[in-house]
This record gives sequence, C-alpha cells and structure tokens, in this order.
Amino acid sequence: MKKDVLPVAIRGILPANSGCAIFVGNDEKVFVIQVEHNMGAIIGMFLKDTPKERPLTHDLIANIFNGFSISVERVVITELKNSTYFARLILQQQNELGRKIVEIDARPSDCLAIAAAQKKPIYVSNELFEQVEDMSEVLDRINEGGEESA
Repeated sequence: MKKDVLPVAIRGILPANSGCAIFVGNDEKVFVIQVEHNMGAIIGMFLKDTPKERPLTHDLIANIFNGFSISVERVVITELKNSTYFARLILQQQNELGRKIVEIDARPSDCLAIAAAQKKPIYVSNELFEQVEDMSEVLDRINEGGEESA
C-alpha cells in the first residue's frame, strides 16, 4: 500500500442539528465529517452490530459483491473540496481470470457505512489529514460529558 495514506477509525458519532457528526481519526488527530442523520444512524448500527429486521442498502451492496466474488479491500477518504469530502472504495475481484482491483468514487458516508458493515480498514490521505482541523478535544469533552458516541 502506498505511504501517502494513514489508517484511521470511526471514533464517535454525535447527532447534530443538520445531521450527524462522524468523528474519524487516530491517536494523533480526529476530524469531523458531517453526514445525513439517517446515514449516521446506519453507521452506528453497523458499528454496534445491531440486528436489522430487513437488509439495508449497504447489506444489499455486500450481497451483490458476494455474488460476483468481489471483496471490499479498504476505503480511503481522499480530499476536501468546497467543504465536501471525497472518498474512494477499493474493491477486489478474484475469479478464474485472475485478480482485479477497482477504485470507485463514492461518498465518504457510504464508504464509512460499508467499512463499518464489513469490518474493513479506513484510511485518509496524508494531504487531507494535514489539512483538517483537529477535533480531538471536542470528542474528549463529549465523551467526558456522557454523550453518545460509537
């Protein structure tokens, strides 16, 4: 794997007025990605392995991937443009013809949901990680205050 990415994890989820704040980071820094409220709830369900009555969209995607012998390798949050985060979903297909790696442009919220559902690694580009504001103290205060976080 290239050295231009860093491993991160979902460190917390906090409902907010305009959706949910997903705290993503490592021991060095944590940053926030704003997502729609329902996506925050879905990511939280996958993180907590909450049983679902019926398959969600991300479960459907996983079933389609399995049907075509495709596995999720990792997700990478790549950049921030005009207050919008961008991400890549890295897939691998292994069949009788060989191994193929495919990168797909995807919303970070979908990438985080798929990574949480399938317990796959999450990375952030070094360039983006240097660019984002460190929200570690905010997350620590939330956790100390007893607010819900993943």
